[in-house]
Amino acid sequence: MATRILETEGQVCPFPLVEAKQAMSELAIGDDLVIGFDCTQATEAIPTWAADNGYPVTHFDRTGDASWTITVQKA
Repeated sequence: MATRILETEGQVCPFPLVEAKQAMSELAIGDDLVIGFDCTQATEAIPTWAADNGYPVTHFDRTGDASWTITVQKA
C-alpha cells in the first residue's frame, strides 16, 4: 500500500475535487490519497464524492483557520 499526497491549497472549487478524482484513478486498490485543501466547499464535496464511489474516508482534520486534510482510501 502506498500513500500519495495531493496539495491543492489556493485552488478554488471544484479544482481540489477534480484533481482528487484524477489522482485516485492512478492509485492501486488499498492505496491512500491525502488531500490538503483550503476550499470550504470541498469539505462537503470530497467526502460526498468518496462515499458515492465507495472510498472510505480514514482521516479528516482541520489543520488551520481555513484549511483541511482528508485521507481517502481507494477500495
